[in-house]
Amino acid sequence: MEPLSARGLPRLSWIDTLYSNFNYNTDGYEGDGAEDGKSQDGSETLPYIDESPTMSPQLCAPQGPDGEAVSPTPPEGLLPGGDTEKGLEMKKLVLSGFLASEEIYINQLEALLLPMRPLKATATTSQPVLTIQQIETIFYKIQDIFEIHKEFYDALLPNIQQWDEKVTVGHLFQKLASQLGVYKAFVDNYKVALETAEKCSQANIQFQKISENLKVKGPKDSKDCTTTISMEALLYKPIDRVTRSTLVLHDLLKHTPKDHPDFPLLQDALRISQNFLSSINEEIDPRRTAVTTPKGEARQLVKDGFLVEVSESSRKLRHVFLFTDLLLCAKMKKTAVGRHQQYECKWYIPLADLTFQTLDDSDSCPSIQVLPEHELEEMKIKISVLKSEIQKEKKAPKGQSRVERLRKKMNEQESWLLTHSPTIPFRIHNKHGKSYLFLLSSDYERSEWRESIQKLQKKDLQACVLSSVELQVLTSSCFKLRTVHNIPVTSNKDDEETPGLYGFLHVIVHSAKGFKESANLYCTLEVDSYGYFVSKAKTRVFRDTTEPQWNEEFEIELEGSQHLRILCYEKCYDKSMLNKDDNEIVDKIMGKGQVQLDPQTVQSKNWHMDVIEMNGIKVEFSMKFTSRDLSLKRTPSKKQSGVFGVKINVVTKRERSKVPYIVRQCIEEVEKRGIDEVGIYRISGVATDIQALKAAFDSNTKDILVMLSDMDINAIAGTLKLYFRELPEPLLTDRLYPAFMEGIALSDPAAKENCMMHLLRSLPDPNLMTFLTLLEHLKRVAEKEPINKMSLHNLATVFGPTLLRPSESESTKGQHITSASDIWSHDVMAQVQVLLYYLQHPPISFAELKRNTLYFSTDV
Repeated sequence: MEPLSARGLPRLSWIDTLYSNFNYNTDGYEGDGAEDGKSQDGSETLPYIDESPTMSPQLCAPQGPDGEAVSPTPPEGLLPGGDTEKGLEMKKLVLSGFLASEEIYINQLEALLLPMRPLKATATTSQPVLTIQQIETIFYKIQDIFEIHKEFYDALLPNIQQWDEKVTVGHLFQKLASQLGVYKAFVDNYKVALETAEKCSQANIQFQKISENLKVKGPKDSKDCTTTISMEALLYKPIDRVTRSTLVLHDLLKHTPKDHPDFPLLQDALRISQNFLSSINEEIDPRRTAVTTPKGEARQLVKDGFLVEVSESSRKLRHVFLFTDLLLCAKMKKTAVGRHQQYECKWYIPLADLTFQTLDDSDSCPSIQVLPEHELEEMKIKISVLKSEIQKEKKAPKGQSRVERLRKKMNEQESWLLTHSPTIPFRIHNKHGKSYLFLLSSDYERSEWRESIQKLQKKDLQACVLSSVELQVLTSSCFKLRTVHNIPVTSNKDDEETPGLYGFLHVIVHSAKGFKESANLYCTLEVDSYGYFVSKAKTRVFRDTTEPQWNEEFEIELEGSQHLRILCYEKCYDKSMLNKDDNEIVDKIMGKGQVQLDPQTVQSKNWHMDVIEMNGIKVEFSMKFTSRDLSLKRTPSKKQSGVFGVKINVVTKRERSKVPYIVRQCIEEVEKRGIDEVGIYRISGVATDIQALKAAFDSNTKDILVMLSDMDINAIAGTLKLYFRELPEPLLTDRLYPAFMEGIALSDPAAKENCMMHLLRSLPDPNLMTFLTLLEHLKRVAEKEPINKMSLHNLATVFGPTLLRPSESESTKGQHITSASDIWSHDVMAQVQVLLYYLQHPPISFAELKRNTLYFSTDV
């Protein structure tokens, strides 16, 4: 059976993006797609529940040798520095949020029970709506579950209202956990209950109306009186709720001192809950989709590599082999353990019959389905979490077996990302047969494959037809001949291999020589990330020249990168050439080259000059690397008259404004003419332009508006990012950084909401007003994602580490990080999560926030 997930529900929590097998929604919200408790194809499902649904590995309940959950041992520190008082305040936040969600849950159960009594009353009359048996099947155990939670709520409420450090709640959670047997009975009956309700709806119009319009009361302090929800959705609520206590117990244990009377009781409650979830999962046999990673590699083999083929409307990772006379597309066959791996030929084309197809040639080629950017970003986050877990497990005494499981999972996720990221089409056609479509992540690869094939086609080639035996022999030889053995994912690399660079690469593209004719020329810069290449910067077009002199500097963010590519293009201004595929690059590649980013070479403080030779063309460039720590180190400005490096409250007081002038002007200009720009805020602006704008804002020149209107929009976007990066302390402050990290790690959505909103209220007014202004601007940018390709996830990745950053003392406190890769996984990922939480949140009003209207809010 398929694992149950709240697929149709809005993803309101970061937990959704972090847990690979577990999805849950914030109570009280309706689904926006498939109904609760149904898979996307409409079929009913049963619950598969992830038994370690916490963001940090240290919060997951450990397992014994038999796989049974054992008592967890949370880390010593509650908040950075082990502040017990703050830990107890965080504990109150968790409990307050859980209590609020309990009230909503009880109201939902009450709404479900409301029609049960009149239905029972009519069951014994001459005109029953439902029979007694049908009623008992549909509402099985709902009354018991309602009474359990009502009793729990009534006991917990006074403890929160009269909170102090002596309050104990562990016995209440222990009792709640001991009654999980009722949920077991409910889960066993759930599918039958749904089927019965559906059949009764079809057979009885009266029951159909009742089941589609159940009224749920809102919380006591809520303005919303009631919401309408279907019976099917309400029947799903206990399934959803069954994991909630486990999540909350993880959070409570994290913020409960070990010597507190609650600690052993909460541990016991968590043990019972974990064992309960394990017992459910053992009975279900969930369907886990493993991502197969086909490997592979004669006549003479010229080139081979992994390409994504679009076949039957789905993406398949293929190993493609270019021989001297044919192109062969293969996949790795599944073999028994210990057996020699083999390839299976999917198709081949003799080079004599191969042509490169464009969309204009044929409509038979499959169309390109591009996944939303946020899904790719979510997968990157999951991979980062796994990387962090692997690093921690390596240091654990008996962590090796878990490391292997985590590596396997990471391999599956990285392979998925590698398969779903490429968007640039490479279409090939057999003159006597079918057309095929591959997708690549870079025009660099497409150019390489095309050039290699065209070079071979210049020879006198004869069309060849292979017999089945010949084809089998050739395909078998691929395994030994292959030059690319593994798909390019980090999980396939040895621990000794360099993890790549994390930080900022500064590149100056100076000039190029070797062009035979004058042309309109520009360069693009690409770096590898997660196994594929991403375009990061683009020079301006130098018109009608054979010796372009760009001299443009770019700052490129690296995420485990090992290579830099430079591609030189001739710009096409012919409008008739633009009617191509959305992802088709119509400009002509004049040359391309790649250099390895050697840490020893690029990490020196001085610029390293180099030349890339490409097809007779030489491009001269310089580069230097700055680690993430150094690049984001904040140095206060000695000149308090400027704006860069000056405290935000000093600037707003001087300007008599709520938000600094530089922030308002840059946002206004981006929204005026940059909101449709592909990669806005991701593509680097020219460094000299950014420095010119910085100087103009610092000196308050009268020409600033003219400069802004004339300047390249990426430079303006870069200036705004630079302003936030150079603030003496990050916008969300050093003081609150540990609390933001604690808040975003909370598993319970209600507790998280309570904490995250309270943290905003704790910001100084200039910081808060500026943050809210930037937040709304970034949301407006993301609304244009279909055009500018910048999702909320992309924008959070760009701005998160700049707005939220630990002070130097905090960044080294309590961390056991040994590599740049760990730093990225551990720090930056959480910073991105914080900003994304607010970006995904409904509009936040300064006035509403200051009115302190949040439910059960408290000081942190």
